[in-house]
Order: sequence, then C-alpha cells, then structure tokens
Amino acid sequence: MDWPFDESPNVAVFTTRPVMCGESWIANVFHDEDDGGWQFHGVDPPEADAAMIVGLKRVLDLDPSIGELVDLPLGWQAWRVSRDAPWQRLQR
Repeated sequence: MDWPFDESPNVAVFTTRPVMCGESWIANVFHDEDDGGWQFHGVDPPEADAAMIVGLKRVLDLDPSIGELVDLPLGWQAWRVSRDAPWQRLQR
C-alpha cells in the first residue's frame, strides 16, 4: 500500500495511552492550523498524564480508517460517534 499522508510515516503525532492500548477507539482527530500537527483522541477527553507522542504510522496501523482523513484541512476536526461510523468534518 502506498503511504497516503503528505507527512512521513515517522512524523510525531499526539494521542493517548487508552487509544494506543486498545482501551478506547479514535473518536476525534485534529489537524492543527498553527503547526500542521495531528492529534488522535479517544472517546473520553484526553488527560495530560495519558498523553503520548507516537509515529503517524503506528496510529494508521492501529486504525486504518484515519486514512480517510489525509485531506483534512489545517484547522479542521473530524469525529465519529462509534468505531464504525463515518467520519464527520468541521472547521474549528
């Protein structure tokens, strides 16, 4: 499979321990306007002590559906109401 993102597979992204450990699924994605960074959060609001920085490839491997968000503009958010629901988009 070709790499879908403009960023490299090892670019650092923000996520949470519950997402990476499978205790939660990715419910919210943010593409930050100020620095182009990506954030992948679970169902519950993120807590500072559960924050993690991982490579983008690890998140895509965990949840291939985020590949649908490669064209999410800077400053936008995507969310879904369940693991299998379609992604919705909103400019922040």
